Amino acid sequence: MMRNKDEVIEKVSNTVIEAALTFKEEQKRTYRKAIDKEKLSRAKLIMENTLKNEEEARRSQITLCDDTGIPHLLLEIGKKDVLTGEMMDWIHEGVAEGLRKLPGRPMAVKGNDIERLEQSQGMSDDPGALVSAPLIVKRVDTPGVRLHILLQGGGPEIRSRTYRIFHKHKVSAIVDEIVRWAKEEVAQLGCTPCVPSIGIGRTHFEATSMMIEAMVHGKFDVQSDIEKEITSRINESNVGPLGLKGDTTALATFLKVGPQRASGVRIVCLRLSCNIEPRVNSVYL
Repeated sequence: MMRNKDEVIEKVSNTVIEAALTFKEEQKRTYRKAIDKEKLSRAKLIMENTLKNEEEARRSQITLCDDTGIPHLLLEIGKKDVLTGEMMDWIHEGVAEGLRKLPGRPMAVKGNDIERLEQSQGMSDDPGALVSAPLIVKRVDTPGVRLHILLQGGGPEIRSRTYRIFHKHKVSAIVDEIVRWAKEEVAQLGCTPCVPSIGIGRTHFEATSMMIEAMVHGKFDVQSDIEKEITSRINESNVGPLGLKGDTTALATFLKVGPQRASGVRIVCLRLSCNIEPRVNSVYL
């Protein structure tokens, strides 16, 4: 299939913008259900205002959050489709154009390796100078080339954890540890209710990749028994929206389990996505 450079750049740019401005319909439905169930009036008000903010962001084309996040890209390619290096360049150009149009927060740190670590040369004024996280590419059975773009904010990254869990040949041991991690971090997240996003793999990289897939493909209104259990147990913490108490500390949980190795441990990546995440949008190229 021949693709036009300008068309690809425009599609990718629009996908970035849509991810930064809007909730998915299922996300809004889940918020409404949580509002109906919530007993604490101030918790209800916070979630109602979150939905109003989304409506205003979409109407006024203003980002959902000032922290417009680091772009993370997951590319799914059908078995008979082809991805060229040139097309990958177009995708990155489209991301940069989308960040400029938003505009995104200028977050590109200038300088060499040491200068970037120390942030001694300051920041670029160009939102499009922000480099995306390394591209994840997967082969899928469905035809076409589909790009998923996530915008990952800083707060959830601070409260994320990737580590090993001794599984003891019981899923419950893994779930117990995930819930313990989540309860330790969620009170300090600030922007709750959260959406715990979890990947379980053989290595730290694989677990993180599974976590990204969980965020891309997770469904607010389709939850497994394990996802429901994790959500329910986190809600027992009574942290509530914005940490002001209430029944709704987590809206839903997204979990993706990858291949596992024969060992006594499982590598788990937990990301407590904030109250406007996952900021994800997808497009066929």
